[in-house]
Order: sequence, then C-alpha cells, then structure tokens
Amino acid sequence: MTPVEQFMQQLNHPLKPEIEAVRQIILRTDSRITEQIKWNAPSFCFQQEDRVTFNLQGKGFFRLIFHCGAKAKQPPLQAPLIEDTTGLLEWAANDRAILKLTSMEDVQAKEEQIAELVRRWIEAAQ
Repeated sequence: MTPVEQFMQQLNHPLKPEIEAVRQIILRTDSRITEQIKWNAPSFCFQQEDRVTFNLQGKGFFRLIFHCGAKAKQPPLQAPLIEDTTGLLEWAANDRAILKLTSMEDVQAKEEQIAELVRRWIEAAQ
C-alpha cells in the first residue's frame, strides 16, 4: 500500500468519497502523474514536481490547489499560467489557482473540466 493509499484509508473527512473520486479523476488524466503526501494531503506530481495538491481544511468543501511547485518562476508571471475557459478557478496569483468542490454531485458535474484543467496546468507548468 502506498503512503497516499494509507493516508486515504485513515482519512476522517466528511467528503472522503468525493476526495477519493477527485483523486481518481486526476490519476486517470495522465499516466505520468505520481502522488505523494504534501501539506498533510494528497499531492500530484509531474516529473517529480508538485502541481496539484488537495487542501482538506474547511467545513462542507475541499479545495484543489493548482501550483508550480516549490520553485518560483523567474521572473513572476505577468498573466495567469493558463486560460481558464471553465471559469472554475479562483486565482490566488498568476501561478496559483484554487478549485473548490462541495459534494459528489459537484464533483460529477465538473469531472471533465477537472481533468482538462489538470492536463492544461501540467502542460503549462513544465
């Protein structure tokens, strides 16, 4: 059992099924995506760099944080890393965005958009 599978097995969160569903969506997006635990939550890596990490804090929701890993881009981005044609992302900075999910219905309704955002983010953040 991997560290993330152990983490998920022990996770006590009211939206655990939704979190697992999003985890599977992300893992199916690209076979090169790997996962580890970062910020006390599952984090998804591409070429050993964290790109999308769960934030499990909060009541009645969880977040996916889209980011560019530990190393800051030089110089800072002058525009958002990707064009968000879904309208789902809240931009914290040009290289950091947040997607908030609240229920299984929310996850299922946004499944294709989540996968597309992950694909585009990974491609742009290389």
